[in-house]
Amino acid sequence: MSINEKESIGRWISLLHRYGNVYMNEQLKEYNLGAGQYQFLAVLYQNEGLSQDEIAYLLKMDKGTAARAIAKLEKEGYVERKIFSVDKRIKKLYLTEKAHAFESKLTSILLGWTNIITKDLSADEQNYALNLLKKISLNAEGFLETMK
Repeated sequence: MSINEKESIGRWISLLHRYGNVYMNEQLKEYNLGAGQYQFLAVLYQNEGLSQDEIAYLLKMDKGTAARAIAKLEKEGYVERKIFSVDKRIKKLYLTEKAHAFESKLTSILLGWTNIITKDLSADEQNYALNLLKKISLNAEGFLETMK
């Protein structure tokens, strides 16, 4: 069976990712944030006090990308680094008051995107799509792990 380029699963996932970035960049513009930073805030909202490397690992991003995103968040006043008391070489990341005040807005923006992309999908269709995307992601992750 041959799949033409227009019907490639990877192409549609890539398009969705790009569209999501356009949406996020537009929504976050007034807060001096972009699609490259909000994920780091989202992780810190759930797990404040992680190191930059821990966040990079959780988001499956390289350390350089994480460093640039966190530097931008720090410059804009959303996060601050504090020296870890056990190991002075490690700096942990904490949210500022500005970041805490922004949490409900970010949640609203993310929910807005979810509503846009799931418009006209039943709850069953949404769950089915989510489960398929999880399986596809795990397949990709498993493959990439074998390359290490």
